Amino acid sequence: MGAGAGYTGPPSRAADADPRPLQGEPLSLDLLNTRWIDGGTRHDLLDGLDGFAVWLAGHGLLERTAGATPAALAAALGAREALEAVVADPGDDRARGGLNAVLARGRVLRTLGPEGPVERAETDDPAWLAAWLAADDYLRLVRTAPDRIRACANDECVLHFYDVSRNGTRRWCSMSGCGNRAKASRHYARTRHREGRE
Repeated sequence: MGAGAGYTGPPSRAADADPRPLQGEPLSLDLLNTRWIDGGTRHDLLDGLDGFAVWLAGHGLLERTAGATPAALAAALGAREALEAVVADPGDDRARGGLNAVLARGRVLRTLGPEGPVERAETDDPAWLAAWLAADDYLRLVRTAPDRIRACANDECVLHFYDVSRNGTRRWCSMSGCGNRAKASRHYARTRHREGRE
């Protein structure tokens, strides 16, 4: 697809500096996952331009977009809010309206090049390209398998993932994090229950 809609590009070296516990999700969910909780403390990768640059670079978008500018960050934050609302309640008209407002900022230009069809995302303002690509990616996920867009089953986790497991039963953002904590908690509860009966 080249530089077309939904393209996230290869990870760059800046992705190594990304402190988030869950990476590699589709662009739309990865934008949601720029907020996370670690040890009871809330974190936000997009709380400044440096973190925004890390996120853009991790998706190969730093050079393709307006860069880590205040306007582009504001657009990404708006897209994140819209995505958060529509993922939480896809049936809500207001949530869909918020996402549609982001989508209205761009389009896919299709042309015929020397090697065949070419798609290129365009926005009315270059600062909106990363935000628009994330919103467009969400549409791709909804078209493909909306039931596989999930929030982590850990009530204390705010991360989202796209379940690509064969049987579609993934529950945790990661087994090494939330999954192991849930197993340990169940084991502790069973042990306490047994001890209480003895």
